[in-house]
Amino acid sequence: MTALSTPAPLQAPFMRPGMAALPGSKIREVANAALGRSDVLAFWFGESDEVTPAAVRDAAAQALQRGETFYSHNLGLPDLRQAIASYCSALHRPLAADRVAVTSSGVNGLMVAMQLLLSAGDELVAVVPVWPNLTAQPAILGAKVRRVALRPQAGAWRLDMAELLAAVTPATRVLLLNAPNNPTGWTLTRAEQQLLLDHCRRTGTWIVSDEVYERVYFDAPCAPSFLDIAEPDDRVIVAQSFSKSFLMTGWRLGWLVLPPAALPAVGVLLEYNSSCAPVFVQRGAMAALASADDFVPGLTQRLKAGRDRLLAGLTALPGVEAAVPRGGMYAFFRVHGQPDSDDSLALAQRLVARHGLGLAPGAAFGPEGEGWLRWCFASQDLARLDRGLARLAEALRS
Repeated sequence: MTALSTPAPLQAPFMRPGMAALPGSKIREVANAALGRSDVLAFWFGESDEVTPAAVRDAAAQALQRGETFYSHNLGLPDLRQAIASYCSALHRPLAADRVAVTSSGVNGLMVAMQLLLSAGDELVAVVPVWPNLTAQPAILGAKVRRVALRPQAGAWRLDMAELLAAVTPATRVLLLNAPNNPTGWTLTRAEQQLLLDHCRRTGTWIVSDEVYERVYFDAPCAPSFLDIAEPDDRVIVAQSFSKSFLMTGWRLGWLVLPPAALPAVGVLLEYNSSCAPVFVQRGAMAALASADDFVPGLTQRLKAGRDRLLAGLTALPGVEAAVPRGGMYAFFRVHGQPDSDDSLALAQRLVARHGLGLAPGAAFGPEGEGWLRWCFASQDLARLDRGLARLAEALRS
């Protein structure tokens, strides 16, 4: 008999170049350190403390009871794609279902968009700070990420449009935008979107616009969208999600709006990534869209109440600098005069370890966020925000 051989130990580097350098989530690093602690007030993740609406849960449960546990079309159920097209058309310009692809979460849709457009060595320009997944995805594919930073000015986060336009050249394959922005709440104006669209038409650059917070917007029923101004055949992909506006973070369902000619290739990519989204989850999403007019405005008002309560408390604390976000569900602020003011991870770790206050370190969103903290104000219990503010005040005093 031949003795079974044992595999040799893995020797670094055993992964392809760049993988070992991918950073882990600094938000998870803070949260994992507090696992099992019942005394922590956690505001680190981007989700509300409200459960998914009953109508959505009931629709998914009924689909399960009917036995809808099989594969669906790669691009999603035709009825859901039509419902998404109708929902978008009511908010923006008329949109046909042949531009809609259902994805297994918003982040899955963004990754599929990157796989569709980027090759190793391509250049992508991103407006930052931003949710770290957005800039990690092109890096995973071997693309080069060029960063253009938002800056706090006069109590608001602002974009130097001239700087961004100069950064986007004919060599730029993709311009990546997230507005309303996570973590800052910054939002593009319609005029800025038109300027960028015209510029990218000239350079041949694709725009990938992450608009998952478009309904979490406090100045109007909906934030400005590229769907308001782009033609169907423009090089524009808009990524959306059911997570934020419909309280469906754990359901993992999103969609893409893209040129009709790109839809077949996206269907193939979805087959290779996830095959399809679960049918019962899609049934829940159809119920969410059917009740959008009744549900979403009330949620936005509750989020606005949380924003106003939290920002009033933060700006009343000595040494705290914060801008009032126009959209999203986060206060992005920094604290001056603390020993760890310039090390957001150390400050977040101290706040949770000593004071039971769970916040996200700004460094999780790139070097442009260093020194800042992100606080999710999506709490239906405003007194919970007050208790968090009291813990922050105590931390600053000590």
